[in-house]
This record gives sequence, C-alpha cells and structure tokens, in this order.
Amino acid sequence: MTLEITPDARGKVRDIYDLGDRLLMVASDRLSAFDVVLPDPIPHKGEVLTRLSLFWFELLAGVVPNHLISADVADLPDRFAARADYLRGRSMLVKKARVHPVECIVRGYLAGSGWAEYQREGTVCGIALPAGLRESERLPEPLFTPSTKAVIGEHDENISFERAARIVGAETAAALRDAAVAVYSEAREHASSRGIIIADTKFEFGEVDGVLTLVDEVLTPDSSRFWPAITYEPGRAQLSFDKQYVRDWLEASGWDKRPPAPALPAEVVEGTSRRYIEAYELITGRTFEPEGVT
Repeated sequence: MTLEITPDARGKVRDIYDLGDRLLMVASDRLSAFDVVLPDPIPHKGEVLTRLSLFWFELLAGVVPNHLISADVADLPDRFAARADYLRGRSMLVKKARVHPVECIVRGYLAGSGWAEYQREGTVCGIALPAGLRESERLPEPLFTPSTKAVIGEHDENISFERAARIVGAETAAALRDAAVAVYSEAREHASSRGIIIADTKFEFGEVDGVLTLVDEVLTPDSSRFWPAITYEPGRAQLSFDKQYVRDWLEASGWDKRPPAPALPAEVVEGTSRRYIEAYELITGRTFEPEGVT
C-alpha cells in the first residue's frame, strides 16, 4: 500500500511531505543495500524503523535534542485522514531542520568496510589503529568516520574529519563528532543491557533554530549493525539483526551492485522482516504488534 499523495521528496526508504514549518516523514517498507533500492518490500519494516526511532528519541533526549513533534496520526492535516491506517505506526511529524550534508558514522567494532581497510592498511577511514586487531573486535574508543550523503543509485564516500570540516566548518564538524559519539555511547550501554551489541551506526544531524538536532531515523536495523551478545566472538563475522543478511545474499548472488537490483527470494524477505522485528523487541523490551497496514 502507498499513501497516494505525491511526496515532496523521496529518499531510499522515506517519503517526505512539506507541511510548511513542519515535515511529515513516512517510512516505507522499501529496503536499500549498497545504496540501491531493492525491488521487494520487507513486511512491517517501516513500522519497525519508526517505532524504534521513537524509542531512541525518548531515551536519548537528554543527550541531544531531536526533531520529533508527534507520531499520532490525529495530529496530521485533514488531507492525510483517508490514509490514517497506512500512516499509523510508520509516520512522524517533525520540525524542519537545516540538515548537515555529511553522514555521521560511529564505529565501535572492527567490521564491514572498516575491517577490509584495516587488513590492507592498518587503518579505518584513514585513522591508524593498533596492530593485531581481529575481525569484529571492540575498538579502543568509538571512531567518528563521516561520509558523504549519496543520492539514490550512488554510493556514500568515506571522508576524513578534515574534509568534513571543509564541508561544514571546523566548529560544526567538531560538534557533530562529539554529539554522534555521545549518542552512540549512551545507546551502546542500553543495548548491551538488552543483549545487543551496536557495532556501528549512522546518524544525521541538522540545525533547528540554531540548535544542533538529531534528525531522520535513529539506531535502526537500516542504519546500524546489531549483533546478539550471546553469540559474539571476535575473530570472525557475526550473526546480525540488521540488513547484513540481505547484503550477504546479494554478495553471493554475483550482483555488480549497480541498479537494478535482483529480486529477493521469499525466504530472504521473510527472514529480514523477522530479524528487524526481533531487533525491535530485544532493544525495547516490547512485543511488536503491527498498528497499520503494510
């Protein structure tokens, strides 16, 4: 199902509606991997992303302000009333922000592209690390490794802190780094108490009335690497509750990572949906009950 109202902007996953001084953000069930939108929706994914973000916004409000106004469909303009069933559970009314044009990535463990670079160079995004670290090992300190923000069909590019400073200014870059690391560190402690390791994650920040503000989604299976602590063992790849399951299938399929992406088998679609829901339930301690239609 879709909203049947043309969005003012469409991202890889979210549709954005401009309401003047506010925005309506609607999380679809679309899934992107390697910066390409896949052809198969993942059931309940939009609700999981939204409800998990709402959980984190509340938990982390004391660390940094966020852009949330309301997640109640009753607060939306009348023109959205006919699609309330679709919007319920997957939409957020938020403040407009001037979004900074860098992705704020924080890595707490050696995985993914960071592990590949470390094997070649002994660095992660150009940052030198101690010798002898193993795959999936916890890093001595969380690393802030910004990237560019890719448009659909293009790839994010890891950049140095110095280049980020040239893009947004040195003072803003430092504020982004400090806020991202603080949010990650607080979230990592909570997740650890729930049996989840947050290996790395990606944040977006903007300015609302001159105040640095956390925007978009927060600490979801789309933007983070979640590992079950019970099976964690450095020295190998880890089981995960995120879209790594899909990435692994795509890597094995022989796809060249350029659009169009291949169709996903039914078992991969179902398995991904199950992993997303399990991540939500473990992190929040709540049972997932769909609120809207998918």
